[in-house]
Amino acid sequence: MGHRVFPYNPSRRRVSRCPLCACVLLAIFASACGSDSDAGGPSATEQPPPSTAAPTPPGKGDSPESFGYALEGPRAWYLIGNPLTPGQDTFDVAVSTPEDVWYVDLWLDGDYAARLDYDGSRFIGSVGIEGLAPGEHKALFAADGSETAFAELSFQRSHPLYVFVSNDWDDSDNPDATLRRQEQLHELHPELKLTHFVGPYTFTDSAVPASRADYLAGWVKGLRDQFGDEIGLHIHPYCNFVDTTSVTCRTEPSFAESQGDATGYTVVVGSYTRDEFGTLLRAADEIFDAHGLGKPTGFRAGGWTSEIHTLEALAENGFVADASGANWRRMEEWKDVAGTTLYAWNQEHWITIDDTSQPYYPSLSDILESAPPPNVPVLEVPDNGLLVDYVRTDEMIDIFTANWPGGALDSPRVYSIGYHPPNFSESFKSRIDGALNHVDAFLASDDRGPVVYATLSDLAQVWPPPQL
Repeated sequence: MGHRVFPYNPSRRRVSRCPLCACVLLAIFASACGSDSDAGGPSATEQPPPSTAAPTPPGKGDSPESFGYALEGPRAWYLIGNPLTPGQDTFDVAVSTPEDVWYVDLWLDGDYAARLDYDGSRFIGSVGIEGLAPGEHKALFAADGSETAFAELSFQRSHPLYVFVSNDWDDSDNPDATLRRQEQLHELHPELKLTHFVGPYTFTDSAVPASRADYLAGWVKGLRDQFGDEIGLHIHPYCNFVDTTSVTCRTEPSFAESQGDATGYTVVVGSYTRDEFGTLLRAADEIFDAHGLGKPTGFRAGGWTSEIHTLEALAENGFVADASGANWRRMEEWKDVAGTTLYAWNQEHWITIDDTSQPYYPSLSDILESAPPPNVPVLEVPDNGLLVDYVRTDEMIDIFTANWPGGALDSPRVYSIGYHPPNFSESFKSRIDGALNHVDAFLASDDRGPVVYATLSDLAQVWPPPQL
């Protein structure tokens, strides 16, 4: 959307504001240039000090255009910055006025802010607003000391709402059609940043030819390089991956197979000890490095089955954020499936996570408890919107609205949604596309709201680890 513009279409040219011309124009009213008029008004070359009282707002039916003014530059939304997102900390304005106006003053929230400078064609000003608190603020503009403003503008000062969109590489291969659909998401939503949770088993499964694995690696690197996507790590403990390490592959407990899972796919990640899981993480690092994927620093466990010792292993191996905290209420499709425990496991282990859960650093003793140091120095970013397998477009929009009902945010917030590439059908793409269309209507870059797309690891800049 860009800056707001209030139009002005003057019917005649502005006269010069040079002192000499001013003297000529006012000669019939004053005995000499620089002296006060007989009526006690301001001289032609000197401006009086600003009034200590703010002007009254214009009438409800009055617009700047109706007074012959045009304003350009002010935004409807100004973000409060942090280490990830620069703040929009100046209120910039340019005002075109009728030709007989000599000065323009600006008030913010009833306090005098500035007298605008004349640049030869317009009055311009830039006022620092970094000290303004989150919330709605008002600007008043008055000309030549008028007790009534010719314009009143409202704007919001807000922390960002970060939209975190992710995908989980559950299988060793992702069909070409699903790759193309993900590319289309970027085409449809130019500011979108994806966090790809890539599975190391893509490169250890004998069913995936080396040429195909290289293709998939090249594909995800291309999205990273072109769009700023993140390549994170996703682990379902498939035996074809675990068996490449010194760790013995488990086949139970499985969250989907009551008799155990011989492939290891649905085994609870938290069933691996801290040391064992550290070994798996280092093996994944080696695989990523060998394929040019870089060091992953963001993680999500298969089935969201991280436990506190899983996070401790992540911290010991260079990870800064985990996105395994599941909004289990939204996966009701699994609730009554015979022989499965996915719903019950997540309900038990993520009992407090819901639609509006926000990032935190877990305590050393409880993965659900946010605590000051000493804690686990891995940011837990709850998956509050879950994945499109479990939520329709309208549900995703409802969760978005729960996290941002409108207006300014008094602290940064996160809204998380995602999908699985192996089953990313046209139907699922349509679901998430509909949600992202809603998200895009409130982009900060378009001056429509506080929305900023972000990757998982970047969020650790917004919520840095607490210090001892």
